[in-house]
Order: sequence, then C-alpha cells, then structure tokens
Amino acid sequence: MDTTWYKDINHFAVHTSWLHGFMKVFAVDGVGLFGVLVLVAWWWARSQADPERAVAASIWAAAGTLLAVALNQIFVHAVDRARPYQTLRGVEVLVSRSTDPSFPSDHAMTAGAAAAGLWIIARYSGRAGRVLAVIGTLLALLVAFSRVYVGAHYPGDVAAGLAIGAAISVIGWLALRPVLTAVVARLADVGALRPFVRSGHGDGNRQPANRPTGQPANRKTNPVR
Repeated sequence: MDTTWYKDINHFAVHTSWLHGFMKVFAVDGVGLFGVLVLVAWWWARSQADPERAVAASIWAAAGTLLAVALNQIFVHAVDRARPYQTLRGVEVLVSRSTDPSFPSDHAMTAGAAAAGLWIIARYSGRAGRVLAVIGTLLALLVAFSRVYVGAHYPGDVAAGLAIGAAISVIGWLALRPVLTAVVARLADVGALRPFVRSGHGDGNRQPANRPTGQPANRKTNPVR
C-alpha cells in the first residue's frame, strides 16, 4: 500500500508541473518556517497571564524539535529503509537524490515535533497561540506531503516522522515541564533577563504589597484634632 500511494502521488506530481517550483522549495526549506512560528509564539508568550510557563513551553518547542532531529539519526540507521527512487524505476524525483535512509523522514520529524510544540505553547497562550498552532499543523502536513510529492519519501516515512516527532515533543514536555518552568521563573528574577520572560505590559498598574488599593503612594493623613 505504501508503494501504491507513493506511485499515485508521483503520478500526480508528473501531471502538475506548475507546482514543481513551489514544492521543491517547500520540501527542502519549508521546515525553516517553524523557527519563525516558535519565535513569534515566544514573543506572545511573554505577555500572558502565566508567562513563566508559556515561555518555558516555547523554549521546549525549540529544544524538543532539535532533540527529535538528533534522535531521528538513530531511528533511520536502525531501520535502514532504502529511498523509493533506489528501488522503484521510472519515478519522478524533483530534488537531489540522497543516499541517507528513508524511514522516518527527518523533515517530517522536525515538522511534527515543532507543530506539537506550538500546541503545547497554545495551552498557555490563548487564542493567538491556538492560531499559530493551527498554522503550524497545516505547514507540517504540507511539508510531509511535499516530501512525497518530490519523490524523496514514501507516505509511511512522513507519517511516521510526524507521529514520532510529535510524541517526542509531548513526552519531553510532560517530563521536563516542572524543571523548565522553575528555571524560567528564576530567569525572570534576573533584571537583565526579565524582558525575555515577561513583556512588562501592565507593570505600571501593579499595586505595591501591603498598600490599600486606590490609596496614593504619597498621600498625607491629617492628624486627628
């Protein structure tokens, strides 16, 4: 079935030459867009009600993606599946032919981990975070499809990459959330690093501790006569 689906998508690619330019660029460089999305998510996380946890999630979104890429090197060499164009004849290949193993796709692994990381950030970042997560999910699916479209992977390669990458991101966050949140909270207490954790919006409206709400700071009380 994996081979059949690959051939069907490859046949579609042959007859959609007007898409080749976009798909070739996206298949190779599309994962770079996730760096932009995570950066925007971090910037937004700084202004949330719980910025320490939101920023910790954004840090993990980046770190978890890098971890997934590193672990993929173990997976691909353990499975050692040949690329489809190495075993199938007469297929259209739109990108440079790699000799690296095919399963799972490293591009799809990166996309899956980053998209899951964006959903983790969205838990603490409100509606804007969810919008970024939806965009990231659509991009991840497009990256996965483009890798098959250009002839570099079987559908099973990209499906596994998305699933494994997402699993690494989620499991890692569940395991490291308390530590990362505590570290970010410590960073927020360092003056030079505070802007990386909290945007500072609304700080001027905070009431000092032990001061009754609404009482001016320098108000003088008249003595009782």
